[in-house]
Amino acid sequence: MAANDKTRGAWLVWGGFGLVMAVAPLLWTSGFAQTMLSQIGIAIIVCLAYNILLGQGGMLSFGHAVYSGLGSFLAIHALNLVSAGRLSLPVSLVPLVGGLSGLFFAALLGWVTTKKSGTTFAMITMGVGELVWSMSLMIPEFFGGEGGVSGNRVVGQAVAGITFGPQIQLYYLIAVYCFVCTAAMYALTLTPLGRMLNAVRDNPERVEFIGYSTQRVRYMAFMISGFFAGISGGLAALNFEIVTAEVVGAARSGAYLLFVFLGGGMFFFGPIIGAVLMVIALVLLSELTKAWLLYLGLVFLLMVMYAPGGIASLIMMNLRVALHGKLGRVALHYVGLTLAGLLALAGVAAMIEMLYHLQLNAALGPKLPFLGLTLDASAAGTWAGAVAVLLAGAALFEWVRRSFGVVWGHIQEEIERETKAREAMA
Repeated sequence: MAANDKTRGAWLVWGGFGLVMAVAPLLWTSGFAQTMLSQIGIAIIVCLAYNILLGQGGMLSFGHAVYSGLGSFLAIHALNLVSAGRLSLPVSLVPLVGGLSGLFFAALLGWVTTKKSGTTFAMITMGVGELVWSMSLMIPEFFGGEGGVSGNRVVGQAVAGITFGPQIQLYYLIAVYCFVCTAAMYALTLTPLGRMLNAVRDNPERVEFIGYSTQRVRYMAFMISGFFAGISGGLAALNFEIVTAEVVGAARSGAYLLFVFLGGGMFFFGPIIGAVLMVIALVLLSELTKAWLLYLGLVFLLMVMYAPGGIASLIMMNLRVALHGKLGRVALHYVGLTLAGLLALAGVAAMIEMLYHLQLNAALGPKLPFLGLTLDASAAGTWAGAVAVLLAGAALFEWVRRSFGVVWGHIQEEIERETKAREAMA
């Protein structure tokens, strides 16, 4: 019975995932929204691919954009060959060229990279990333120089009216790849290789003791990760129809690391959350404020301090409490924490926006709009008010947090007692 419930739950989860991807562009019909949805699908694949290294294998990589980026370049070159009539390949299969390219370069570079682990592995990946990025400036014949390489995804005769010209058609292609790749990477976690990769992450000495090569396990995982990263790069090449040296840069690799961590690398669905946040931050937040990187850094700092397991860990902890019917006891605390956090955030954001305004927009005068108000960045009273709001929010947050901590501790003790009681009865 339990196995049937688990199977039914899996079908519901995967069916819901597929349904969300199928319905999303029908609810958000604007071109901008569909472009964002396409980018989210691409980001989900690459973040899950990166998490094969970080979350599943404990390998901190600072250069994973190399494999998604080189996949993008090979895919755009393949697309141009198709356009020139020198290669017979459906546009829908061009992302596989990116995937095979990512696999090739991961096999080539990963043999050296995975010979070490820990900090040494991280430094090697950083060096490889910088090497490839510097080559992008030295070999303009392949990388296209500063202008990059552009292409046209509308190639050949339409099949059943599908040309991949309209964004919604490309979105559904990305959605199919996203669903299949997500399912494949989840299936990997259930295989002996996936379990052994977790063992290499947790206790590499014991893995070596029982006769497995940790380097070989890391190398195989590295190649699989490179393959899926390359697929995401191929989809990005179709989506943007241009590939520049930015896609192999350190900033792109850092974004993968940052948002996988924020989403929660120890849970399979964590990188999916991180991918959504990455697109929102890079597309929406960057348009709302010039200080978006500072806000992102503050969020990262707070997550490291208070929720190192990422958003996914917070969800799972509260899900455990909810399954025991005790979530209602902390509901008011969550409301208080949210309101206090927003109040403190408003104070911080006001000071940041005023500082950026004085530094970058001084010619426009000292006044700026903020949350429906007009702030005078040159007035001491405005700064004092922002500091007061920040301190009030921080004090309220700390007061509610302490009360929440006491209640949360009691709930965890009760859950432990109930669990032990059920185990004793069994």
